[in-house]
Amino acid sequence: MRVFCSIFFLLFTFLALAQNVKVLNKTTQEPVFGVAIYNIDKSKSEITNFRGEASLDEFGEAEVIYFKHLSHILKQTTKRDIGARNKIYLESNTEGLQEIVISASKFEQNKRDIPQKIVSLNTENIAFTNPQTSADLLETTGQVYVQKSQMGGGSPMIRGFSTNRLLITVDGVRMNNAIFRGGNLQNVIAIDPFSIQNTEVTLGAGSVIYGSDAVGGVMSFYTQTPQLSYTDSLLVKANAVVRYASASKEKTGHFDINLGYKNWGFVTSASYTDFGDLKMGKNGPDDYLRPEYVVTTADGDIIQENSNPLLQKYSGYNQLNIMQKVRYEPLENLSFDLGLFYTTSSNIPRYDRLIRYRSGTLRSAEWNYGPQNWFMSNLQVTKLSSNSNLYDKIKATLAYQNFEESRMDRDYQSSIRSIREEAVDAYSFNLDLEKTFNSKTQFFYGFEYVYNKVSSYGEDTNIETNITEPTVSRYPNGATWQSAAVYSSIKYKPNTKFVFQSGLRFNHIVSKADFTENNVYLNLPFAVSNNEAGALTGTAGISWSPNKIMQWKVNASSAFRAPNIDDIGKVFDSEPGSVVVPNDNLKPEYAYGGEVGLKLNFDDTFILDLNTYYTYLNNALVRRDYSLNGETEIMYDGELSNVQAIQNASKAWIYGFEVGLKYHISKRLKLTSQYNIIGGTEEDEGIEVPIRHVAPYFGNTHFIWAKNKLKIDAFANYNSELSFNQLAPSEIEKDYIYALDTNGNPYSPAWYTLNLRSQYQLCKSTSVSASVENITNQRYKTYSSGIAAAGLNVILALKYSL
Repeated sequence: MRVFCSIFFLLFTFLALAQNVKVLNKTTQEPVFGVAIYNIDKSKSEITNFRGEASLDEFGEAEVIYFKHLSHILKQTTKRDIGARNKIYLESNTEGLQEIVISASKFEQNKRDIPQKIVSLNTENIAFTNPQTSADLLETTGQVYVQKSQMGGGSPMIRGFSTNRLLITVDGVRMNNAIFRGGNLQNVIAIDPFSIQNTEVTLGAGSVIYGSDAVGGVMSFYTQTPQLSYTDSLLVKANAVVRYASASKEKTGHFDINLGYKNWGFVTSASYTDFGDLKMGKNGPDDYLRPEYVVTTADGDIIQENSNPLLQKYSGYNQLNIMQKVRYEPLENLSFDLGLFYTTSSNIPRYDRLIRYRSGTLRSAEWNYGPQNWFMSNLQVTKLSSNSNLYDKIKATLAYQNFEESRMDRDYQSSIRSIREEAVDAYSFNLDLEKTFNSKTQFFYGFEYVYNKVSSYGEDTNIETNITEPTVSRYPNGATWQSAAVYSSIKYKPNTKFVFQSGLRFNHIVSKADFTENNVYLNLPFAVSNNEAGALTGTAGISWSPNKIMQWKVNASSAFRAPNIDDIGKVFDSEPGSVVVPNDNLKPEYAYGGEVGLKLNFDDTFILDLNTYYTYLNNALVRRDYSLNGETEIMYDGELSNVQAIQNASKAWIYGFEVGLKYHISKRLKLTSQYNIIGGTEEDEGIEVPIRHVAPYFGNTHFIWAKNKLKIDAFANYNSELSFNQLAPSEIEKDYIYALDTNGNPYSPAWYTLNLRSQYQLCKSTSVSASVENITNQRYKTYSSGIAAAGLNVILALKYSL
């Protein structure tokens, strides 16, 4: 018996001394992988596995132990203090001082080293803000302004630029294609916010790395990466979310699952959202109300009085997003990633066209974007270590995308429905390499090739007889757009306080279009177009931290946008009474700019972030009056229309100032605020006029309180006025989307909203989110938007994680 007791005592003593710890994120309760655990002289160390677990056996009971992770705040404790609970909670490093970004060079870099300003959102941010679309996600940064022509929209504006002067990437693949237009774009909503792991928004030019279109900024979305178990056991993670929003009667369901094996990982994600008609607020301009709408009956079109003018009839739609990703890691430093994405929608009513009047009567009986379909397959091969003299890291990306879109419209009491259908097949290949010469110098370089082919068809259908006849298409059918480029950048970091980065890119663009089919209707003075252009762009900047408090960032860059098929060959009604026709005599537009940033950090308690920038745009591609075969007016869709075309006919000057503030009032409560001042003019027939995509001054202020399982955010969004004299000429012509001032002129009123957002972790597997937006029920539109924003809006979401 004594021997048994001795053995039992020794075993109990061993088990008591043996101690495993589990490291969790304090807010999300998720395990944290890759946490470095060490003592003061680093003679003992451990790393947490994918379950957030590590052994503390080699550490003494009273020995100080450090827990360090790049995206979390350093924590120190002792084994004795950890005690029997065996759990450590780390707080996210919300200030991002050690945050890693990818978009600056295609490989991971410390955000602090990048001369440009990059705004980042991680999984935790996205889960808490709970955005309805990816456009709404961008808006939460406080530095991206979003315009909406319809509810199924979201056209970002960054530092006075928008649409095809901004670049969108998904997992490093450019989403911009040959028919991205200068008018408002809603392509960003095709990206499922539930599938996004992190988002990086580069403010300012990004042409050296991304080429054409990256004039005003780059929006980089990185989707979930499959997690592997690295053991013989199966790693299973799954999430299910349901959400409801009152203002649009939104009903959303989402599911994703991760299966991780030793060398293989799989992620499947699916989301479905159904939006009803959006209800605007009660307090605001009556000009935004929807007093009547068109109803099509067996006897024809009639105008129906709206029983609730706050309800924006015919604004709802639905959308389905599916993603499948596969990861294979045969070696520690070698990975193969395959991503498959598919997004489709119902018809999306273009609300701003449904509220236009002509001679006192609603002009359109119907105006829909047809189902917006996007498919992408993306294969990446990454090797993160090599003995080659040419590179240390290498990444090859091969992608194919297919975009399908259409437009269907019919005038009030007309029997003719006009249909335009477009499709783009987009192929791309990127080769990105990194070479470290020594501890101070890194070199990044690469090659890119992009090929787009456009299909476009037009037809008119008589809804009474069902007879269909061909008509002019929106684009020349069979047109192609190609881009080939080489680029490089160098990073020199002689010490921890100073970083210099510089880069160059040479791009060659070739566009080809055949107008033979459309010349049956247009009689253009040319049958084919061959447009070639070369572009050399560069950037240079420094990041300098003379002390722990201060950090300076200075950057100068050039960028370009080459004419695409939308610029060269489009035919469409740009506004009531005007039609845009092709122009084969176009050159790239160039932007030259600089920015200066100063960040002041007082012990991570008070942080002030200041930025100012200036951009000059030369040979700007803009829509201006034009003549076709000597005629300034032609018949288009049965209406005599003013002829316009995209031309290199302008210059622009854009400038701004940004200020951000973070203040930790206490351990639980912090204040954040962001404000953006933007100005600019462009040349129009020798006169400087306001620029269309320069947003009003805008910002937000947040009070965020968090304790244990509860997080609350009370915040305000606000926006200044743009008077009639501050509106661009093209905006004045769209007076039907604006409020009217005392003189009867269109203007964009100032507005604000008060909001409350919360998240509570019911248990390890279940969390609930509740938000009340626009508490004071303001009736407002974001600048240039055709649809009014949601009024009082209650959003409820439930998430279950396995």
